[in-house]
Amino acid sequence: MSKKKATNQLWKVLGTGFGVAVTLGGTVGTGILRKPGPIADQLAHPYLIIGLWLLVALYALLGISTVLELSLSIPKAGAWYGYAERAFGRYIGFLVGISSWLGTVTALAFGSYTFSEYVGILFPFFQHQENFVAVGTLLLLWFFHQLGVVMAGKSQEWLSGIKAVALVGFILLCFIHGSGGMWHQDQAAAKPSLPIWSGIMTALLSIFYAFDGWHTAAYFTEENADPVKSMPKSMYIGVISVASIYLLINVAIFYVLPLEDVRHSKLAAADAITLLFGAHTGQWITAFLALSIFGILNTQVMFAPRVLFSMSRDGLFWKKASEVNAVGSPSFATHLTVAMSCLLLLAGKNLNERLSDIATFFFVASYLSGFSSLIQLRKKEPQLHRPYRAWAYPLVPGILLIISALFLLGTLAQNPSSGIYVALFILATYLIYRNLFQEKSP
Repeated sequence: MSKKKATNQLWKVLGTGFGVAVTLGGTVGTGILRKPGPIADQLAHPYLIIGLWLLVALYALLGISTVLELSLSIPKAGAWYGYAERAFGRYIGFLVGISSWLGTVTALAFGSYTFSEYVGILFPFFQHQENFVAVGTLLLLWFFHQLGVVMAGKSQEWLSGIKAVALVGFILLCFIHGSGGMWHQDQAAAKPSLPIWSGIMTALLSIFYAFDGWHTAAYFTEENADPVKSMPKSMYIGVISVASIYLLINVAIFYVLPLEDVRHSKLAAADAITLLFGAHTGQWITAFLALSIFGILNTQVMFAPRVLFSMSRDGLFWKKASEVNAVGSPSFATHLTVAMSCLLLLAGKNLNERLSDIATFFFVASYLSGFSSLIQLRKKEPQLHRPYRAWAYPLVPGILLIISALFLLGTLAQNPSSGIYVALFILATYLIYRNLFQEKSP
């Protein structure tokens, strides 16, 4: 069957470059430019802060070894969904898949609204038109992704490349023109705003969320031309690049700004550039923030439909979502993804903020399901062909499972009211599964 006639097969056209780009595009966003200020306020010690960023980078690096085993032994679109469904059965697969998809849909709505706010800053004509700009942005991305997987893949490589060059430029400017900042201050005199252990836990949660997206390339394993060869390279290069950029940005900001300036900054990167080159340069950081968010939105519009596509093909979603258009994109699943995000935007910012809290819980829960799936599949299917094996099994997956569980508890502790909504969501998905999909077979 030729590519143009295929209706439920994704194209195997992606490679190493796309894997690196989608890791950068799906991970590096506004968090790294916003988080240094609050984290410096909580901890007040640059060496401790850098140490925590290194710890979470190690978590992501170890996580890659686990996800590679899963993605290469179960090379299907949808990442966490496919692993949970294979390891724990259809309902758990449905729960993980639908929560992963809805979490990304919510992130799309929230991210496009944030993007529209930055557009309003850059172009005052668009101020107070945030919802219209956000919906327009999503419709633009929807149209672009109807042009096919090859075009979408190249766009991600370009957007991630521009983002990486801009960040490296920022780092170099700070090192060339900075004069020491926090690094030259008396560390003993610094007083954190929180008790040390409370500050560490709060900072770790912030850093953990900034690294969310390290696994994004796994959503596209089925479309990789040679996954066994290229996936390990692309995922490790991507995560190491993200970690290096994050560490160097922190070091660079601390090299420009003194502690009091950093800890009171809502956007430390912009304040660093403003201090070095004047108030008029702040718009460059605003433009970069808009570009970063646009790159993440592009990634999300690309990977979220793969979850619905995979679920639909397995009989856990409506069959039409398994359609692939003539240029290799899961078209109907993309329509649903963008339409749902637009509906959430029109529903209002307050609802989106509540949904964002719930989505954060499920994003962390997805990691937990992934590490659990690996351990379960080692027991359930010992003969499964595994082209790649996770490092130091069962030690590394076990440690990652415990860490993810602790982060999940930390997420609930930060937003305890979300617990009731999570419970209601789980109940609703179970009822939907029992009534619509339990008896269906792939």
